[in-house]
Amino acid sequence: MLTLYFSPGSSSMAVHVALHEIGVDFERRLISLAKREQFSAEYLAINPEAKVPTLLIDGRALSEVAAILYYLARRHPQAGLWPEGDLEAEAQAISWMSFIASTVHPARRIGIERWKEVFGLAERRLGGRPWTLEMYSVADIHLFRLFWRFVGSVKPAPGDYPGLWQHYQQMMSRPAVQRTIAIESAIGYGLPQ
Repeated sequence: MLTLYFSPGSSSMAVHVALHEIGVDFERRLISLAKREQFSAEYLAINPEAKVPTLLIDGRALSEVAAILYYLARRHPQAGLWPEGDLEAEAQAISWMSFIASTVHPARRIGIERWKEVFGLAERRLGGRPWTLEMYSVADIHLFRLFWRFVGSVKPAPGDYPGLWQHYQQMMSRPAVQRTIAIESAIGYGLPQ
């Protein structure tokens, strides 16, 4: 049994999308960041870092977006979200996931100019390709969630990041993304600014 602890629009959105891509049954548990529910004793017992997402796998907690996405992709190879058996492609996927987690994600807190700068780096890394790898993968889901937030907050012109905009449009057309956005927007995006 899988249980996703999530907050709409937060980093947990990437895991939410991946779960819909894979098509497995899972339970959702809402954690309101606006109400600071991540600091409740109940949630701290599950995730002492007080962050979302957390994925409970048969009662065992797994945290950190990159780790959860990796687990889901490897656990459900039929979904084709991981370049299984191609060492270089796997290393590239890990490189993208590391870049997203350590460079792109924290940039927003540094400031708008740094955020723009790191998406410029992501644009160059993407290099005009439709996906981060030669195939659609969990790295694309991870990148999308952060660019989705950037688009909603900063509202850059499409010409500023043409490759990322193409990637964003492709992602927005995916049924798993549409389903996740419909579910999460119906709850509401109460994210800290």
